[in-house]
Amino acid sequence: MVDSPVEELESSELGTKEYWETSYETEIQNYKSHGDVGEVWFDEDSQLRIIKWIEKQEALICQDDAIIDLGCGNGMMLVELAREGYSDLTGVDYSPRAIELAQAICTDQDMCITYKVVDLLDRTDVMTLGKFKIVHDKGTYDAISLHPEDSKSMRESYMQSVDQLLKDDGLFILTSCNWTQLELVKSFEKHFSLYQVIPTPSFTFGGTVGNVVTSVVFSKKTKQ
Repeated sequence: MVDSPVEELESSELGTKEYWETSYETEIQNYKSHGDVGEVWFDEDSQLRIIKWIEKQEALICQDDAIIDLGCGNGMMLVELAREGYSDLTGVDYSPRAIELAQAICTDQDMCITYKVVDLLDRTDVMTLGKFKIVHDKGTYDAISLHPEDSKSMRESYMQSVDQLLKDDGLFILTSCNWTQLELVKSFEKHFSLYQVIPTPSFTFGGTVGNVVTSVVFSKKTKQ
């Protein structure tokens, strides 16, 4: 029996850099005018759920372990981790406006977090970052999957970048609102093994149980 390939998502402006630059330009103005840090894309509860999961992994994750947030946006995920005592934090985004906003928030809250403009599909960019015990993504893989041009190749480039960034004993935490657990496991099986599923709220429709978001943790596959 041949496994069926994962179907591509329908393209959307959410997959373009131009959309996010415009969006963060507006959020920068709102922050300067009202101190509003902006929205957490598709579910703030997911962010809190991931932070609580990380805190429970005391045997695996130390507070001085290197953590990177891919597509960090306004950087609030890392701000919350810093508040919990994690100290080696890096956020990257391909949107210069997102990094500008994240750095402003970080400075105003007197946090020590590294933010960089990085294109995760550019291997040269990625190789300058080093290795991390935790690689976190909430929504960036989704956005890449929605790109109007050859998202399949872009997804593969993204996976190679995550593989490059993750330490051999590290964990890759991925939250998606577009892909199911089975689809994520299938898509990433070349590079990663499923380590754990982080429970998320479920719903029932027409007798079928589903999840609004999916959060999975992958470990790195041993190279043969």
